[in-house]
Amino acid sequence: MNYETARQFIINQTIGNSPNQDALLVRLKQGKPPVPGQITSILLALKVLFSGMQEATTIDREIAYALYLLSTQSQASFEAGRRNGVEWPPLLREDLQRIAKATESIFAGVWQTVH
Repeated sequence: MNYETARQFIINQTIGNSPNQDALLVRLKQGKPPVPGQITSILLALKVLFSGMQEATTIDREIAYALYLLSTQSQASFEAGRRNGVEWPPLLREDLQRIAKATESIFAGVWQTVH
């Protein structure tokens, strides 16, 4: 996966212009779990973005917004679903925490891990 592919993938998972029913945020808001391999692909894309942006002094608004939504709305939707009785996959909470840490890493310029 190259930088542009990773960038577009993250945008499509969050703020994509076409209604993608399999986008992570759409699925979580509907109380549905991610499709198989989706979290792994998102984490890979975030790692590629991190590598591609490590030397950058600015981040464009579109990807910044997508990263913000990915890290905040995924966890908010998870919690809302949990409160409404959704039975999420066992490791989804930890996966969403990894996504949040990877997003934080992109903004910080230093790779961080979940403790």
